[in-house]
Amino acid sequence: QVQLVESGGGLVQAGASLRLSCAASGINISNRAMGWFRQAPGKEREFVAAMSWRGGNFYYADSVQARFTISRDNAKNMVYLQMNSLKSEDTAVYYCATGRSKWLYDQVTEMAKTYEYDYWGQGTQVTVSS
Repeated sequence: QVQLVESGGGLVQAGASLRLSCAASGINISNRAMGWFRQAPGKEREFVAAMSWRGGNFYYADSVQARFTISRDNAKNMVYLQMNSLKSEDTAVYYCATGRSKWLYDQVTEMAKTYEYDYWGQGTQVTVSS
């Protein structure tokens, strides 16, 4: 049974940092792209960041570019999201997901689409107070 478990969320003030973790079990993520998405109340789930199977390729949403960093440790079957300079608009439930591919080298923007991911975690809440 595949499980993705996110952790590291919490309540912080604007300008603070958080590091989210995603632990995968029942699946070897080393041959898959990995992504982070978020969903705020009343809004659709939106893409945050994605990383290729070996970690050489990245894709970020414009809203988090230069503030967030996705990373992975394939030996530990873990994915991380370092979030710096948090803003109130970053408040959301954050989800990690396994990509259906290693990476879409010729269609990188497709890595932002939810249909490119098959397994999802339950999410971790991030609340940023202004």
